[in-house]
Amino acid sequence: MLLVLFKRFLRKPVAADVAEDKRKLAPEQSVARIRQGDELLREQFIADYKPYILKVTSRFCKRYIDPNRDDEFSVALLAFNEAINQFDSDAGKSFIGFSETVIRRRLIDHVRKEQRHAKVVPYSMFDSEDEEQPHYNSVETRQALSAFELKRTEDERRLEIGELNQELIRFGISFAELVEHSPKHADSRRLLIGIAQTLVSEVSLMDSLRETNKLAVKELTEMCGVSRKTIERNRKYIIAIAIIISGTYPFMHDYLNIDDDFNQANKEASK
Repeated sequence: MLLVLFKRFLRKPVAADVAEDKRKLAPEQSVARIRQGDELLREQFIADYKPYILKVTSRFCKRYIDPNRDDEFSVALLAFNEAINQFDSDAGKSFIGFSETVIRRRLIDHVRKEQRHAKVVPYSMFDSEDEEQPHYNSVETRQALSAFELKRTEDERRLEIGELNQELIRFGISFAELVEHSPKHADSRRLLIGIAQTLVSEVSLMDSLRETNKLAVKELTEMCGVSRKTIERNRKYIIAIAIIISGTYPFMHDYLNIDDDFNQANKEASK
């Protein structure tokens, strides 16, 4: 079902007359026509409400959702289609409000399924009422969301380290060496991070590094006012930090305190 939905969703837009006709309809009217068998209108209706589905999903997940990569969007898309099939116009609720409830409910189910190794205690005393789900347990849901977010963060950190490691291998550096060669003294670390920042800011030097895998020792010595020995001895660390700064490695920024050290170095230099 999901594959069929996505194939329909990614196909070329439906005929212009159908699109024009559906614009005259309220969501409830469109759903009523779809329920009568207008599958062409279903395709157009789902496509038109993609921004809404993304908004609800992003708000639930508290982060940007990429419809091409995130499973949550697939879950929400199916939930929206489910809402079309289940909507009861006699219940006195708008379709948009009903669809949001169904999307949130399915996303909660998805989060709970992802929480395979967590032990959730059924705090039934904290159950709260919900229009569409009378036995909605807010405490259990928060626990599931928290565990899901923790797992997602761990997965992203693991992927980031893997990507960084692959990039560093080009320069004969391993992630383990980066940790091993990290200066123990704060002053030394700030000095080397400053050199790496200078390297990144000089586009020609950074391009040269990526093309030749060689560090511009002479130029950096002159620009940073340090000895050649300092740069050569810390070559791997400087290159690694420059790669992290110029790339998209937020976890490594935090892990190595790059921003804090650089800001502190700037404050000391301005005194």
